Amino acid sequence: MRNEVGTLVLRVVLGITFLVHGLQKFQTIDGISGWFQSIGLPSFMAYAVTGIEILGGIGLIIGFGTRIISLFIAAIMVGAIVKVKLSAGFLGNGQMAGWELDLALLAVAVHLLIGGSYMFSLDGFLKRDSQSGISEAA
Repeated sequence: MRNEVGTLVLRVVLGITFLVHGLQKFQTIDGISGWFQSIGLPSFMAYAVTGIEILGGIGLIIGFGTRIISLFIAAIMVGAIVKVKLSAGFLGNGQMAGWELDLALLAVAVHLLIGGSYMFSLDGFLKRDSQSGISEAA
């Protein structure tokens, strides 16, 4: 029970974090798109990342698609570390933040990817509902 409460906290906090970051990116999406191009990524990736952050953040908060969303968030974090932050070092270089926070967010996403999170979640509700339907039919 305590593990599931801890996982619930991780899921909701990760969801809020990505929802807020996605909304911030959305407000300046043209600039973000240009920045993606400046680091050698196609501009459409800015829209994809922003969409994943906003929709994925909402999904994590309500607990819908937790594992698949966590996979996408983990991929975004690996990309951010490798493509943007790695050269700045773990704690940063005075010009740019390091990749320590990105690593922590990656670890949370991997935790949710491996175990899911069913407490107070739409995934848990659907899982219980489908299991009760199977047992009633048997």
